[in-house]
Amino acid sequence: MKTVFFDIDTQIDFLFPAGALYAPGAEKILVTIAKLNHYAAKHRIPVISSMDAHSENDPEFRDWPHHCVVDTLGQQKPASTLLEKRLIVPNSPCALNLTLIDQILLEKQTFSALSNLNLALLLDHFAAERYVVYGVVTEVCVKFAAFGLLETGKRVEIVTDAICALDEENGGKTLAEFTALGGHLTQAGMIYA
Repeated sequence: MKTVFFDIDTQIDFLFPAGALYAPGAEKILVTIAKLNHYAAKHRIPVISSMDAHSENDPEFRDWPHHCVVDTLGQQKPASTLLEKRLIVPNSPCALNLTLIDQILLEKQTFSALSNLNLALLLDHFAAERYVVYGVVTEVCVKFAAFGLLETGKRVEIVTDAICALDEENGGKTLAEFTALGGHLTQAGMIYA
């Protein structure tokens, strides 16, 4: 089954206690995220890694603390999650040369990875039958990605041991709603099997 992995917002500002918008405990899933990304590269599964890429005066900062400002340490992805052959895709129309690319760093300025203007082209290019979603945070950006991907009519799975919520109760509600809409829950060990 043709698959695409979606690594959602695994950036320093979200993953580590010193980050501007830290999700408590998120650093604990970093090893699993890195393993999933490297497993994908080894098996020629494309990885689309969404990344907040905010300006200093981004409108989102009316509701959330400053985070993931372009060219800051907090906006970067941990080195362990990066694949060797990667391409940054901005949220503006651009030519895409995906030859020999393992990881797409998909920039966005809203909660949803699907807001990037180039994502529709990427989804058409990869023509996946299955999407595997993981990252941070469960009830916000992971939710927007997974629920949006469900609308494609393809199989969508959330890797439950590779996500982290800001609030566990809201995270649980998100997963329940996701499965009620036809989504599937899995664990990293099931992916590797």
